[in-house]
Amino acid sequence: MVVLAKGELEQIALPAAEPPPADVRSVDLSAPAGPAREAAARALVAACEEHGFFRVTGHGVPARLVRAAEAAAAGFFARPQGEKEEEGPTLGYGSKRIGGNGDLGWVEYLLLGGTPAAAASSSALLPCAAAPSPSAPAGPLRDLLDEYTVAVRRMACAVLELMAEGLGIAGDAPQLARLVARADSDCMLRVNHYPPRPALNPSLTGFGEHTDPQIISVLRANGTSGLEIALRDGAWASVPPDGDAFFVNVGDTLQVLTNGRFRSVRHRVVVNSEKSRVSMVFFGGPPPGERLGPLPQLLGDGGRSRYRDFTWSEFKTSGCRTRLAEDRLSRFEKK
Repeated sequence: MVVLAKGELEQIALPAAEPPPADVRSVDLSAPAGPAREAAARALVAACEEHGFFRVTGHGVPARLVRAAEAAAAGFFARPQGEKEEEGPTLGYGSKRIGGNGDLGWVEYLLLGGTPAAAASSSALLPCAAAPSPSAPAGPLRDLLDEYTVAVRRMACAVLELMAEGLGIAGDAPQLARLVARADSDCMLRVNHYPPRPALNPSLTGFGEHTDPQIISVLRANGTSGLEIALRDGAWASVPPDGDAFFVNVGDTLQVLTNGRFRSVRHRVVVNSEKSRVSMVFFGGPPPGERLGPLPQLLGDGGRSRYRDFTWSEFKTSGCRTRLAEDRLSRFEKK
């Protein structure tokens, strides 16, 4: 349940107009070695350069697992509010407040540490406050979401390996994928529930505009519309729902690793439907102490880096002080 005062509802109200649909590129992860895989790698790189956003098919995540996780999450959110709050400490339950700096949304959520590093501290999009770890007291829902996280994390690493091939640094593929695959990588799962909009409110902010700070984010939803991405000219475009594919966002850290070649996509969720939306987002982040900066192979002939080096811990500490829509990367750009 999401309860907002009248003034809070006014704060997140949006114009009722729906933007045109986005032209989202598709990448087939199951493409066999040879010309088909090379084409998939090129399509992936082009999508990261264009929108920083693409659809993934042939992902290998079992449909049975996806449906079961979605159904279990929807079942949890349908429970009485008292029961949800009682289990909150073991599932990272919260509602309406996104982070600790005043952002609000028509959303309730679960926030789970996918690795010990993420579990140590997680909030909103960045690790800023405690979240339950994989070793927290388990139940059927937690077990199912942990299994889902393992499968999607494996797929995220496959995306990064294909990405390295497309960038022409295949020999360094582990340099990208290992940042998400390591035992101490800062990965987490966020499950969002956007209830149907209340009467007399044509459109509300479910989750305000932002970029994701991690390397990549892997998203899927239950077939309900609402996700929108910002194009290069700043115009918003809606993402048509897809019941079978996953969507991938380029995050701030990947923009840095590619020295700005890839674009961290600004996106938001708008609630304008009479149907609930449930989305599950895996955030693939690097280990806290990992030193990050543009990959030397991607600096080009001039060799000029657009960003100064920093650790993931330094970046997330800085980000925890910002509002959702702020540009976190500007503080790390070389002047």
